[in-house]
Amino acid sequence: MNSASTHFVPQSRVGIYEPLHQFGMWGETFKNNIGNGGSMNTPSHIIIPNNQKLDNNNNNLSEDTSHGTPHMFDQEASTSRHPDKIQRRLAQNREAARKSRLRKKAYVQQLETSRLKLIQLEQELDRARQQGFYVGNGIDTSSLGFSETMNPGIAAFEMEYGHWIEEQNKQICELRTVLHGHVTDVELRSQVENAMKHYFELFRMKSAAAKADVFFVMSGMWRTSAERFFLWIGGFRPSDLLKVLLPHFDVMTDQQVLDVCNLRQSCQQAEDALSQGMEKLQHTLAECVARGGLGEGNYIPQVNSAMERLEALVSFVNQADHLRHETLQQMHRILTTRQAARGLLALGEYFQRLRALSSSWATRHREPT
Repeated sequence: MNSASTHFVPQSRVGIYEPLHQFGMWGETFKNNIGNGGSMNTPSHIIIPNNQKLDNNNNNLSEDTSHGTPHMFDQEASTSRHPDKIQRRLAQNREAARKSRLRKKAYVQQLETSRLKLIQLEQELDRARQQGFYVGNGIDTSSLGFSETMNPGIAAFEMEYGHWIEEQNKQICELRTVLHGHVTDVELRSQVENAMKHYFELFRMKSAAAKADVFFVMSGMWRTSAERFFLWIGGFRPSDLLKVLLPHFDVMTDQQVLDVCNLRQSCQQAEDALSQGMEKLQHTLAECVARGGLGEGNYIPQVNSAMERLEALVSFVNQADHLRHETLQQMHRILTTRQAARGLLALGEYFQRLRALSSSWATRHREPT
């Protein structure tokens, strides 16, 4: 073998080629040369002349060997050259995964909330059907002033009012607890304000329901039978409640008693004015409906004229609730915090007793006829 003037490239100079791979490649080359009748001399393409400076051609070797480097090594080289870019990409991937998990969690929570609301609505609809508010239980709702399909606004009010009653019962228990316990005036004031806001919420609900069907609100069908016995323009008379609740307040000063009496007198005057307005509206509606010849069978013009005047009925309901709202506000200003808490407790329990009376009357024992 004439290899005196040449030498093999040392393993450390080849770089990323593995020795076994080099030996395998050289062996195949020798076999091919011998098989083709060639000499056993080392092929020139893997032998470097001795007179070349290896140190001066390191870059060329790197370029030559890079052509045979797999794609994964190109990525590693690129990664080593741009570490900041890779870190940013990893951070973006982590952020995208985090947002995806949050969206999935929110979606699952939304589905669960919707499922619970649906179950609650189904239970409330069943309860309303049992109470006779819907068609299908043998009750002639047309005689009560309802159409065969209940107004969606009224159905929503029925469900909201059921929640309102449940919340009021909880507040009554809380007021009774704090009044019999040792609490600060700050805690007691918070309970009083919550109870006041709860009544104001009822007035807001009634205003929306009156726009949907004012006759439903005026009839008081959303209340129990005993409560309807004391009904006045869709609610309670403020002057009557002041008369009922006055003995149940804590000891009052002479000025407080005088202020409450003046407030009651003002309420009576406002109630009389509203009642007179209602009587006048009833008279006007009766004239509109009866105008023209009765018995002719053509009453469309009269009905349209009466419809225009019925808008005033919604205003009467709102004015009556405004009077109730102002009465509660004035009593809150006249009384101390503890007296106001005692009065709100008495007011809530008064309505609880009326509802209990209705239940007892409905389930009373009847003698067989």
